Amino acid sequence: QVQLVESGGGLVQAGGSLRLSCAASGLAVNTYYMGWFRQAPGKEREFVAAIRLRAYYADSVKSRFTISRDNALNIVYLQMNSLKPEDTAVYYCAARWDASHEYDYWGQGTQVTVSS
Repeated sequence: QVQLVESGGGLVQAGGSLRLSCAASGLAVNTYYMGWFRQAPGKEREFVAAIRLRAYYADSVKSRFTISRDNALNIVYLQMNSLKPEDTAVYYCAARWDASHEYDYWGQGTQVTVSS
């Protein structure tokens, strides 16, 4: 049974940093496309970043966010720097087998709030 558990969210001032973690069980994070998505109130869920053989980023977070993984711990991270109020959202970790599939597995989400 696959489980993705996010942690690391919280309240931070604009310009600050947070690191989100996604602990995976039931799959190996180095064999799946692992992604981060976010959903702000009243908005559609949007792609943030993903990693498989290389990292992919949404334009809105490129150069500020970094996705990485620890294969030994089976954890995927999202380091978020230079945070802006518009980064406020619930952040979700997700996994899919390959790029031709939809994301099959989702975590419960972690709230990130950036104050101005």
